[in-house]
Amino acid sequence: MRTLQIVAVMLVAAPMVLPLGSRQLASAQLGGTAQAQATERDHQQMMGQLGIRELRPGPSGDESAPNHANYDESKANPYPNWPDPLVMKDGRRVTSARMWRRLRRPQIVEAFEEEVYGRIPANVPGVAWSVTASEAERIGRVPVMASRVIGHVDNSADPSIAVDIPMMVIKPAVHRGPMPVLIMFTLGPPAFPAPVPPSPEVVARMNAALKDSLVRQDPSLAEFFRTHPAWQPIATPPFFPPPRRPDDPIQQLVTDGWAVALIDPNSIQPDNGAGLTSGIIGLTNRGAPRKPDDWGALRAWAWGASRAYDYLAKDPDLDSKHIGIEGVSRYGKAALVTLAFDQRFYMGLIGSSGEGGAAPFRRNFGEMLENLTGTGEYHWMAGNFLKYGASEARGGAKTAADLPVESSELIALCAPRLTFISYGSPKAGDALWVDQQGSYMAAVAAGPVFRLLGAKDLGVGDDYRHAVMPPIGTGLLDGQLAWRQHESGHTDVPNVKYFIAWADRWMHRSPAAH
Repeated sequence: MRTLQIVAVMLVAAPMVLPLGSRQLASAQLGGTAQAQATERDHQQMMGQLGIRELRPGPSGDESAPNHANYDESKANPYPNWPDPLVMKDGRRVTSARMWRRLRRPQIVEAFEEEVYGRIPANVPGVAWSVTASEAERIGRVPVMASRVIGHVDNSADPSIAVDIPMMVIKPAVHRGPMPVLIMFTLGPPAFPAPVPPSPEVVARMNAALKDSLVRQDPSLAEFFRTHPAWQPIATPPFFPPPRRPDDPIQQLVTDGWAVALIDPNSIQPDNGAGLTSGIIGLTNRGAPRKPDDWGALRAWAWGASRAYDYLAKDPDLDSKHIGIEGVSRYGKAALVTLAFDQRFYMGLIGSSGEGGAAPFRRNFGEMLENLTGTGEYHWMAGNFLKYGASEARGGAKTAADLPVESSELIALCAPRLTFISYGSPKAGDALWVDQQGSYMAAVAAGPVFRLLGAKDLGVGDDYRHAVMPPIGTGLLDGQLAWRQHESGHTDVPNVKYFIAWADRWMHRSPAAH
Protein backbone atom coordinates (compact mmCIF):
# COMPACT_ATOMS: atom_id res chain seq x y z
CA MET A 1 0.00 0.00 0.00
CA ARG A 2 2.91 2.38 0.61
CA THR A 3 3.86 2.27 -3.10
CA LEU A 4 0.29 3.06 -4.09
CA GLN A 5 0.27 6.04 -1.74
CA ILE A 6 3.50 7.38 -3.24
CA VAL A 7 2.16 6.97 -6.77
CA ALA A 8 -1.09 8.69 -5.83
CA VAL A 9 0.90 11.74 -4.76
CA MET A 10 2.96 11.69 -7.95
CA LEU A 11 -0.12 11.55 -10.15
CA VAL A 12 -1.21 14.99 -8.98
CA ALA A 13 0.09 17.25 -11.73
CA ALA A 14 -1.01 20.50 -10.09
CA PRO A 15 -2.27 21.58 -6.66
CA MET A 16 -6.02 21.24 -6.25
CA VAL A 17 -8.30 23.36 -4.10
CA LEU A 18 -10.99 21.17 -2.59
CA PRO A 19 -14.04 22.43 -0.68
CA LEU A 20 -13.86 21.88 3.03
CA GLY A 21 -16.28 19.31 4.39
CA SER A 22 -18.45 20.30 7.31
CA ARG A 23 -16.20 18.49 9.82
CA GLN A 24 -13.04 20.01 8.29
CA LEU A 25 -14.59 23.48 8.31
CA ALA A 26 -15.68 23.12 11.91
CA SER A 27 -12.17 21.99 12.87
CA ALA A 28 -10.57 24.99 11.09
CA GLN A 29 -12.99 27.39 12.75
CA LEU A 30 -12.38 25.80 16.12
CA GLY A 31 -8.61 26.18 15.66
CA GLY A 32 -8.97 29.85 14.76
CA THR A 33 -11.36 30.45 17.64
CA ALA A 34 -9.09 28.71 20.13
CA GLN A 35 -6.11 30.81 18.99
CA ALA A 36 -8.14 34.00 19.24
CA GLN A 37 -9.34 33.06 22.73
CA ALA A 38 -5.82 32.22 23.89
CA THR A 39 -4.55 35.50 22.46
CA GLU A 40 -7.27 37.45 24.24
CA ARG A 41 -6.47 35.74 27.54
CA ASP A 42 -2.78 36.54 27.22
CA HIS A 43 -3.54 40.15 26.24
CA GLN A 44 -5.83 40.54 29.25
CA GLN A 45 -3.33 39.03 31.70
CA MET A 46 -0.67 41.50 30.51
CA MET A 47 -3.14 44.38 30.92
CA GLY A 48 -3.79 43.04 34.42
CA GLN A 49 -0.09 43.02 35.26
CA LEU A 50 0.15 46.65 34.14
CA GLY A 51 -3.09 47.79 35.79
CA ILE A 52 -4.60 48.83 32.44
CA ARG A 53 -8.39 49.01 32.47
CA GLU A 54 -8.92 50.26 28.93
CA LEU A 55 -6.91 50.78 25.74
CA ARG A 56 -7.63 53.28 23.00
CA PRO A 57 -8.65 51.49 19.79
CA GLY A 58 -6.39 51.90 16.79
CA PRO A 59 -7.69 53.39 13.53
CA SER A 60 -9.01 51.21 10.74
CA GLY A 61 -7.18 50.67 7.47
CA ASP A 62 -10.57 50.76 5.72
CA GLU A 63 -10.98 54.34 4.51
CA SER A 64 -14.79 53.94 4.48
CA ALA A 65 -14.90 52.98 8.17
CA PRO A 66 -16.02 55.61 10.72
CA ASN A 67 -12.70 55.27 12.58
CA HIS A 68 -10.53 55.25 9.44
CA ALA A 69 -6.88 56.22 9.67
CA ASN A 70 -5.81 59.80 9.08
CA TYR A 71 -4.04 60.61 5.81
CA ASP A 72 -4.17 64.40 6.13
CA GLU A 73 -0.65 65.78 6.65
CA SER A 74 -2.06 68.87 8.39
CA LYS A 75 -3.25 66.56 11.21
CA ALA A 76 -0.35 64.11 11.10
CA ASN A 77 2.01 65.56 13.71
CA PRO A 78 0.20 66.11 17.03
CA TYR A 79 3.52 65.56 18.87
CA PRO A 80 6.13 67.31 16.70
CA ASN A 81 8.88 67.38 19.34
CA TRP A 82 10.75 64.11 19.14
CA PRO A 83 13.49 62.98 21.54
CA ASP A 84 16.90 64.15 20.43
CA PRO A 85 19.21 61.13 20.07
CA LEU A 86 22.20 63.35 20.91
CA VAL A 87 20.85 64.68 24.21
CA MET A 88 21.50 62.69 27.37
CA LYS A 89 18.77 62.04 29.93
CA ASP A 90 20.36 64.66 32.18
CA GLY A 91 20.27 67.24 29.38
CA ARG A 92 23.94 67.10 28.39
CA ARG A 93 24.75 67.30 24.68
CA VAL A 94 26.58 64.34 23.13
CA THR A 95 29.64 65.82 21.49
CA SER A 96 31.84 62.86 20.57
CA ALA A 97 31.66 59.35 19.18
CA ARG A 98 33.11 58.06 22.47
CA MET A 99 30.36 59.76 24.47
CA TRP A 100 27.74 58.26 22.15
CA ARG A 101 29.08 54.73 22.42
CA ARG A 102 29.80 54.74 26.16
CA LEU A 103 26.90 56.81 27.49
CA ARG A 104 24.10 57.78 25.13
CA ARG A 105 23.72 54.63 23.04
CA PRO A 106 23.28 52.43 26.15
CA GLN A 107 20.58 54.82 27.41
CA ILE A 108 18.59 54.48 24.18
CA VAL A 109 19.05 50.70 24.09
CA GLU A 110 17.82 50.45 27.68
CA ALA A 111 14.71 52.50 26.91
CA PHE A 112 13.84 50.42 23.85
CA GLU A 113 14.34 47.21 25.82
CA GLU A 114 12.31 48.33 28.83
CA GLU A 115 9.42 50.05 27.05
CA VAL A 116 9.20 48.95 23.41
CA TYR A 117 10.73 45.67 22.23
CA GLY A 118 11.64 43.88 25.47
CA ARG A 119 14.73 42.23 26.87
CA ILE A 120 16.35 38.99 25.81
CA PRO A 121 16.48 36.92 29.02
CA ALA A 122 19.85 35.81 30.37
CA ASN A 123 18.72 32.16 30.37
CA VAL A 124 17.83 31.94 26.68
CA PRO A 125 19.04 28.49 25.53
CA GLY A 126 21.73 27.88 22.96
CA VAL A 127 21.37 26.79 19.34
CA ALA A 128 23.21 23.90 17.66
CA TRP A 129 23.34 24.11 13.85
CA SER A 130 23.70 21.12 11.53
CA VAL A 131 23.58 20.64 7.76
CA THR A 132 20.84 18.17 6.81
CA ALA A 133 21.11 18.25 2.99
CA SER A 134 23.13 19.95 0.24
CA GLU A 135 22.72 20.11 -3.52
CA ALA A 136 24.63 21.65 -6.42
CA GLU A 137 22.14 23.82 -8.33
CA ARG A 138 22.12 26.62 -10.86
CA ILE A 139 20.36 29.95 -10.36
CA GLY A 140 20.23 31.73 -13.70
CA ARG A 141 23.73 31.31 -15.07
CA VAL A 142 25.37 30.95 -11.64
CA PRO A 143 26.29 27.52 -10.25
CA VAL A 144 25.54 27.46 -6.53
CA MET A 145 25.68 25.09 -3.58
CA ALA A 146 22.46 25.17 -1.57
CA SER A 147 22.42 23.66 1.91
CA ARG A 148 19.52 23.11 4.28
CA VAL A 149 20.70 23.85 7.81
CA ILE A 150 18.67 23.31 10.98
CA GLY A 151 19.27 25.25 14.18
CA HIS A 152 18.07 23.11 17.08
CA VAL A 153 17.43 25.12 20.23
CA ASP A 154 18.32 23.28 23.43
CA ASN A 155 14.95 22.42 24.97
CA SER A 156 16.22 20.18 27.76
CA ALA A 157 14.67 22.61 30.28
CA ASP A 158 11.21 21.99 28.76
CA PRO A 159 11.11 19.11 26.24
CA SER A 160 7.43 19.81 25.52
CA ILE A 161 8.42 22.96 23.59
CA ALA A 162 10.56 22.36 20.49
CA VAL A 163 12.17 25.16 18.49
CA ASP A 164 14.00 24.20 15.31
CA ILE A 165 15.06 26.94 12.91
CA PRO A 166 15.37 25.91 9.24
CA MET A 167 17.80 27.98 7.17
CA MET A 168 18.73 27.69 3.50
CA VAL A 169 22.30 28.81 2.76
CA ILE A 170 23.01 29.52 -0.92
CA LYS A 171 26.61 30.14 -2.00
CA PRO A 172 28.00 30.72 -5.50
CA ALA A 173 30.15 27.71 -6.30
CA VAL A 174 32.90 29.84 -7.86
CA HIS A 175 34.19 32.83 -5.92
CA ARG A 176 37.37 34.64 -4.99
CA GLY A 177 37.81 35.03 -1.29
CA PRO A 178 35.07 35.26 1.37
CA MET A 179 31.67 36.42 0.14
CA PRO A 180 29.33 38.98 1.71
CA VAL A 181 26.08 37.47 2.98
CA LEU A 182 22.52 38.76 3.16
CA ILE A 183 20.25 37.02 5.67
CA MET A 184 16.67 37.33 4.39
CA PHE A 185 13.51 36.79 6.41
CA THR A 186 11.07 34.61 4.43
CA LEU A 187 7.42 33.68 4.83
CA GLY A 188 7.38 29.94 5.42
CA PRO A 189 10.15 27.35 5.58
CA PRO A 190 12.84 28.12 2.99
CA ALA A 191 13.08 25.63 0.12
CA PHE A 192 15.93 24.69 -2.21
CA PRO A 193 16.01 27.51 -4.79
CA ALA A 194 16.46 25.46 -7.97
CA PRO A 195 16.06 21.71 -7.32
CA VAL A 196 17.77 19.52 -9.91
CA PRO A 197 15.27 17.17 -11.63
CA PRO A 198 16.24 13.59 -12.46
CA SER A 199 17.46 12.86 -15.98
CA PRO A 200 15.01 11.33 -18.51
CA GLU A 201 16.85 8.00 -18.16
CA VAL A 202 16.37 8.01 -14.38
CA VAL A 203 12.70 8.98 -14.76
CA ALA A 204 12.22 6.08 -17.21
CA ARG A 205 13.65 3.62 -14.67
CA MET A 206 11.45 5.07 -11.94
CA ASN A 207 8.36 4.71 -14.13
CA ALA A 208 9.23 1.11 -15.00
CA ALA A 209 9.69 0.25 -11.32
CA LEU A 210 6.42 1.95 -10.35
CA LYS A 211 4.45 0.19 -13.09
CA ASP A 212 5.91 -3.17 -12.12
CA SER A 213 5.03 -2.60 -8.46
CA LEU A 214 1.48 -1.53 -9.32
CA VAL A 215 0.88 -4.55 -11.49
CA ARG A 216 2.12 -6.87 -8.74
CA GLN A 217 -0.39 -5.32 -6.35
CA ASP A 218 -3.21 -5.19 -8.90
CA PRO A 219 -2.71 -7.45 -11.96
CA SER A 220 -5.70 -5.89 -13.74
CA LEU A 221 -3.61 -2.74 -14.26
CA ALA A 222 -1.41 -4.62 -16.73
CA GLU A 223 -4.06 -4.28 -19.42
CA PHE A 224 -4.25 -0.52 -18.92
CA PHE A 225 -0.48 -0.14 -19.22
CA ARG A 226 -0.51 -2.36 -22.35
CA THR A 227 -3.15 -0.29 -24.10
CA HIS A 228 -1.78 3.09 -22.87
CA PRO A 229 1.98 2.75 -23.30
CA ALA A 230 2.53 6.52 -23.56
CA TRP A 231 1.11 7.25 -20.11
CA GLN A 232 3.70 7.52 -17.34
CA PRO A 233 3.19 7.94 -13.59
CA ILE A 234 5.95 10.55 -13.55
CA ALA A 235 6.17 13.06 -16.39
CA THR A 236 9.62 13.51 -17.93
CA PRO A 237 11.02 16.86 -16.74
CA PRO A 238 11.67 19.55 -19.36
CA PHE A 239 15.17 19.74 -20.79
CA PHE A 240 15.51 23.35 -19.63
CA PRO A 241 14.34 24.29 -16.12
CA PRO A 242 11.88 27.20 -15.92
CA PRO A 243 13.82 30.49 -15.80
CA ARG A 244 13.79 32.70 -12.72
CA ARG A 245 12.66 36.29 -13.05
CA PRO A 246 15.53 38.67 -13.86
CA ASP A 247 14.64 40.79 -10.81
CA ASP A 248 14.63 37.79 -8.46
CA PRO A 249 16.60 38.99 -5.40
CA ILE A 250 18.44 35.71 -4.87
CA GLN A 251 19.48 35.59 -8.51
CA GLN A 252 20.69 39.21 -8.37
CA LEU A 253 22.72 38.56 -5.23
CA VAL A 254 24.44 35.35 -6.35
CA THR A 255 25.13 36.84 -9.78
CA ASP A 256 26.96 39.66 -7.98
CA GLY A 257 28.94 37.15 -5.92
CA TRP A 258 26.97 37.33 -2.67
CA ALA A 259 25.82 34.41 -0.55
CA VAL A 260 22.25 34.31 0.75
CA ALA A 261 20.74 32.79 3.89
CA LEU A 262 16.96 32.39 4.16
CA ILE A 263 15.22 31.94 7.53
CA ASP A 264 11.56 31.73 8.54
CA PRO A 265 10.82 33.97 11.54
CA ASN A 266 7.75 31.92 12.48
CA SER A 267 9.96 28.92 13.18
CA ILE A 268 11.65 31.06 15.85
CA GLN A 269 8.50 32.55 17.36
CA PRO A 270 4.86 32.18 16.23
CA ASP A 271 3.29 35.36 14.90
CA ASN A 272 0.35 35.56 17.32
CA GLY A 273 -0.35 36.25 20.95
CA ALA A 274 -1.41 32.68 21.66
CA GLY A 275 2.07 31.57 20.63
CA LEU A 276 3.85 33.55 23.35
CA THR A 277 3.87 30.41 25.52
CA SER A 278 5.62 28.51 22.71
CA GLY A 279 8.53 29.31 20.38
CA ILE A 280 11.73 30.70 21.83
CA ILE A 281 9.83 33.04 24.18
CA GLY A 282 7.72 30.20 25.58
CA LEU A 283 10.69 27.86 25.80
CA THR A 284 12.75 30.39 27.74
CA ASN A 285 9.79 31.06 30.07
CA ARG A 286 8.97 27.31 30.26
CA GLY A 287 5.47 28.00 28.99
CA ALA A 288 4.67 30.72 31.53
CA PRO A 289 3.23 34.12 30.49
CA ARG A 290 5.60 37.02 29.88
CA LYS A 291 6.63 39.67 32.34
CA PRO A 292 6.09 43.30 31.19
CA ASP A 293 9.68 43.81 30.04
CA ASP A 294 10.07 40.39 28.39
CA TRP A 295 10.82 40.33 24.68
CA GLY A 296 8.15 40.29 22.00
CA ALA A 297 8.16 38.55 18.63
CA LEU A 298 10.16 41.29 16.85
CA ARG A 299 13.03 40.93 19.30
CA ALA A 300 12.74 37.13 19.16
CA TRP A 301 12.96 37.13 15.37
CA ALA A 302 15.99 39.42 15.63
CA TRP A 303 17.53 37.01 18.15
CA GLY A 304 17.08 34.22 15.59
CA ALA A 305 18.84 36.27 12.93
CA SER A 306 21.73 36.80 15.33
CA ARG A 307 21.99 33.05 15.86
CA ALA A 308 22.11 32.63 12.08
CA TYR A 309 24.95 35.19 12.10
CA ASP A 310 26.80 33.02 14.65
CA TYR A 311 26.69 30.08 12.26
CA LEU A 312 27.51 31.97 9.07
CA ALA A 313 30.42 33.86 10.62
CA LYS A 314 32.26 30.54 11.12
CA ASP A 315 32.04 29.56 7.43
CA PRO A 316 35.42 30.24 5.74
CA ASP A 317 33.64 30.84 2.41
CA LEU A 318 31.79 33.80 3.93
CA ASP A 319 32.94 37.27 4.99
CA SER A 320 32.03 37.59 8.67
CA LYS A 321 32.67 41.34 8.52
CA HIS A 322 30.07 41.87 5.79
CA ILE A 323 26.87 40.11 6.87
CA GLY A 324 23.56 41.91 6.39
CA ILE A 325 19.87 41.50 7.24
CA GLU A 326 16.79 42.06 5.05
CA GLY A 327 13.04 41.97 5.57
CA VAL A 328 9.76 43.51 4.38
CA SER A 329 6.71 44.73 6.33
CA ARG A 330 6.63 43.08 9.78
CA TYR A 331 9.89 41.38 8.85
CA GLY A 332 11.21 44.81 7.86
CA LYS A 333 10.53 45.84 11.45
CA ALA A 334 12.41 42.76 12.65
CA ALA A 335 15.31 43.49 10.28
CA LEU A 336 15.61 47.04 11.64
CA VAL A 337 15.48 45.77 15.22
CA THR A 338 18.18 43.21 14.34
CA LEU A 339 20.49 45.83 12.85
CA ALA A 340 19.89 48.28 15.70
CA PHE A 341 20.63 45.88 18.56
CA ASP A 342 23.29 43.57 17.10
CA GLN A 343 26.25 45.73 16.10
CA ARG A 344 27.99 42.81 14.39
CA PHE A 345 25.70 43.23 11.38
CA TYR A 346 27.35 45.37 8.73
CA MET A 347 24.26 46.36 6.73
CA GLY A 348 20.49 46.18 6.44
CA LEU A 349 17.82 46.50 3.75
CA ILE A 350 14.69 47.62 5.61
CA GLY A 351 11.59 47.22 3.44
CA SER A 352 8.28 49.01 4.09
CA SER A 353 8.61 48.51 7.84
CA GLY A 354 5.92 50.97 9.00
CA GLU A 355 4.84 51.38 12.64
CA GLY A 356 7.15 49.57 15.01
CA GLY A 357 9.89 49.91 12.41
CA ALA A 358 11.01 53.11 10.70
CA ALA A 359 7.66 54.94 10.98
CA PRO A 360 7.41 57.31 13.99
CA PHE A 361 5.18 56.43 16.94
CA ARG A 362 4.35 60.12 17.44
CA ARG A 363 2.77 60.52 14.00
CA ASN A 364 -0.98 60.33 13.43
CA PHE A 365 -0.86 58.94 9.91
CA GLY A 366 -1.99 55.49 8.80
CA GLU A 367 -1.13 52.79 11.32
CA MET A 368 -0.64 54.15 14.83
CA LEU A 369 0.78 53.06 18.14
CA GLU A 370 -2.71 52.00 19.25
CA ASN A 371 -2.78 49.39 16.49
CA LEU A 372 0.32 47.82 18.03
CA THR A 373 -1.22 47.63 21.50
CA GLY A 374 -4.38 45.79 20.40
CA THR A 375 -4.68 42.00 20.26
CA GLY A 376 -3.60 41.76 16.61
CA GLU A 377 -0.03 43.03 16.99
CA TYR A 378 0.78 43.45 20.69
CA HIS A 379 2.81 40.22 20.69
CA TRP A 380 5.44 41.93 18.54
CA MET A 381 6.25 44.28 21.42
CA ALA A 382 7.17 44.14 25.10
CA GLY A 383 4.21 44.11 27.47
CA ASN A 384 5.24 47.53 28.81
CA PHE A 385 4.48 49.01 25.41
CA LEU A 386 0.75 48.59 26.09
CA LYS A 387 0.95 51.42 28.66
CA TYR A 388 1.27 53.99 25.88
CA GLY A 389 -2.07 53.00 24.39
CA ALA A 390 -3.91 53.13 27.73
CA SER A 391 -6.83 55.50 28.29
CA GLU A 392 -7.49 54.20 31.82
CA ALA A 393 -4.70 52.64 33.87
CA ARG A 394 -3.14 52.46 37.28
CA GLY A 395 -0.36 54.76 36.14
CA GLY A 396 -2.71 57.11 34.29
CA ALA A 397 -3.42 57.51 30.59
CA LYS A 398 -0.39 57.66 28.32
CA THR A 399 0.15 58.45 24.65
CA ALA A 400 2.96 58.16 22.13
CA ALA A 401 4.26 61.49 23.43
CA ASP A 402 5.15 59.76 26.71
CA LEU A 403 7.45 57.24 25.05
CA PRO A 404 11.07 57.91 26.01
CA VAL A 405 12.27 57.01 22.50
CA GLU A 406 11.28 57.40 18.85
CA SER A 407 11.81 55.39 15.65
CA SER A 408 14.45 57.91 14.56
CA GLU A 409 16.53 56.69 17.50
CA LEU A 410 16.08 53.07 16.42
CA ILE A 411 17.57 54.05 13.05
CA ALA A 412 20.29 55.99 14.90
CA LEU A 413 21.28 52.80 16.77
CA CYS A 414 22.27 51.37 13.37
CA ALA A 415 24.88 54.11 12.80
CA PRO A 416 27.46 54.19 11.35
CA ARG A 417 26.64 50.89 9.59
CA LEU A 418 24.95 50.66 6.20
CA THR A 419 21.20 51.27 6.61
CA PHE A 420 18.98 51.33 3.51
CA ILE A 421 15.38 52.42 4.21
CA SER A 422 13.17 51.17 1.36
CA TYR A 423 9.54 51.93 0.56
CA GLY A 424 7.25 51.58 -2.46
CA SER A 425 4.52 53.61 -4.09
CA PRO A 426 1.07 53.90 -2.47
CA LYS A 427 -0.48 53.89 -5.93
CA ALA A 428 1.11 50.51 -6.64
CA GLY A 429 0.11 48.90 -3.34
CA ASP A 430 2.57 50.07 -0.67
CA ALA A 431 -0.33 51.64 1.16
CA LEU A 432 -0.11 54.99 2.93
CA TRP A 433 -0.84 52.93 6.05
CA VAL A 434 2.94 52.29 6.41
CA ASP A 435 3.66 56.07 6.47
CA GLN A 436 6.41 56.59 3.93
CA GLN A 437 6.64 60.31 4.74
CA GLY A 438 7.01 59.71 8.48
CA SER A 439 9.71 57.10 7.89
CA TYR A 440 11.61 59.58 5.74
CA MET A 441 11.34 62.14 8.55
CA ALA A 442 12.73 59.56 10.99
CA ALA A 443 15.68 58.85 8.68
CA VAL A 444 16.40 62.58 8.50
CA ALA A 445 16.24 62.88 12.30
CA ALA A 446 18.73 60.01 12.66
CA GLY A 447 21.25 61.78 10.41
CA PRO A 448 23.18 63.70 13.10
CA VAL A 449 24.22 60.44 14.78
CA PHE A 450 25.60 59.03 11.51
CA ARG A 451 27.61 62.21 10.99
CA LEU A 452 28.88 62.23 14.58
CA LEU A 453 30.25 58.73 14.02
CA GLY A 454 32.02 59.73 10.82
CA ALA A 455 29.42 58.41 8.37
CA LYS A 456 27.37 60.17 5.72
CA ASP A 457 23.63 60.63 6.20
CA LEU A 458 20.95 61.44 3.60
CA GLY A 459 22.53 64.84 2.96
CA VAL A 460 19.30 66.83 3.25
CA GLY A 461 19.81 68.66 6.55
CA ASP A 462 18.34 67.99 9.98
CA ASP A 463 14.88 69.62 9.81
CA TYR A 464 12.81 66.46 10.06
CA ARG A 465 9.61 68.41 10.76
CA HIS A 466 9.61 69.96 7.30
CA ALA A 467 11.42 67.19 5.43
CA VAL A 468 9.84 66.38 2.08
CA MET A 469 10.45 63.04 0.42
CA PRO A 470 12.27 63.07 -2.91
CA PRO A 471 10.22 61.95 -5.94
CA ILE A 472 9.54 58.25 -6.32
CA GLY A 473 12.48 56.63 -8.06
CA THR A 474 14.97 59.20 -6.78
CA GLY A 475 17.41 57.57 -4.41
CA LEU A 476 19.50 59.23 -1.72
CA LEU A 477 22.34 56.73 -1.91
CA ASP A 478 25.53 58.70 -1.28
CA GLY A 479 25.86 57.89 2.42
CA GLN A 480 25.88 54.97 4.81
CA LEU A 481 22.29 55.97 5.56
CA ALA A 482 20.24 55.59 2.38
CA TRP A 483 16.66 56.11 1.23
CA ARG A 484 14.81 55.08 -1.92
CA GLN A 485 11.11 54.87 -2.69
CA HIS A 486 10.50 52.66 -5.72
CA GLU A 487 7.64 52.57 -8.20
CA SER A 488 6.15 49.20 -7.16
CA GLY A 489 4.11 48.05 -4.17
CA HIS A 490 4.61 46.42 -0.76
CA THR A 491 7.96 44.82 -1.52
CA ASP A 492 11.63 45.74 -1.64
CA VAL A 493 12.44 43.75 -4.80
CA PRO A 494 12.80 46.81 -7.09
CA ASN A 495 15.35 48.28 -4.67
CA VAL A 496 17.53 45.18 -4.39
CA LYS A 497 19.69 46.11 -7.36
CA TYR A 498 20.25 49.57 -5.88
CA PHE A 499 21.05 48.05 -2.49
CA ILE A 500 23.62 45.68 -4.01
CA ALA A 501 25.41 48.42 -5.94
CA TRP A 502 25.31 50.75 -2.93
CA ALA A 503 26.66 48.12 -0.52
CA ASP A 504 29.32 46.97 -3.01
CA ARG A 505 30.60 50.53 -3.20
CA TRP A 506 31.00 50.78 0.58
CA MET A 507 32.61 47.33 0.72
CA HIS A 508 35.02 48.40 -2.05
CA ARG A 509 34.10 45.46 -4.22
CA SER A 510 32.75 45.01 -7.72
CA PRO A 511 30.77 42.23 -9.41
CA ALA A 512 33.92 41.26 -11.32
CA ALA A 513 35.65 40.48 -8.02
CA HIS A 514 33.81 37.22 -7.35
